[in-house]
Amino acid sequence: MTDVAVADVAADVVAGTTVDHLTATYQAHYRSLLGLAALLLDDTASCEDVVQEAFIRVHSARNRVRDREKTLAYLRQTVVNLSRSALRRRILGLKLLSKPMPDMASAEEGAYDQLERDDLIKAMRGLQRRQREVLVLRYFADMTESQVAETLGISLGSVKAYGSRGIAALRVAMEAAQS
Repeated sequence: MTDVAVADVAADVVAGTTVDHLTATYQAHYRSLLGLAALLLDDTASCEDVVQEAFIRVHSARNRVRDREKTLAYLRQTVVNLSRSALRRRILGLKLLSKPMPDMASAEEGAYDQLERDDLIKAMRGLQRRQREVLVLRYFADMTESQVAETLGISLGSVKAYGSRGIAALRVAMEAAQS
């Protein structure tokens, strides 16, 4: 090898990958890189995005690629890394997707449920204060009778009496509302 040829090779190595060399690499190897991405990903749009992004990244870092002959190797590695990242994002996205809702009631059933809730609330407001307190603590707060007695400061027998009278009054009020 002559001194001039050695100097040209040395200049190429020091200069890094030029834009012209990267353009020529793009034209010559775009399809093969697209095929590589297609082996790793499942849809064409993602493959094209990955290959384009690989060329953009190698273009941005072209001064760090000292040996022009390694440009294609850098591109291939970048395509593989970007494909992995895309797959990771997809998997994470699938994990974060909300779980499908169980069979939901129709809008009509939801409206009936809302009417029943409204009737129940109206009937609860019509109860005596102690009956309402006992029923709310017992059935809505899911407390035991002894916990309700302790919370309200009344005897266990009073809790049972207020609860039973309150349920009877609710039953009458709800039947009247449905008629």
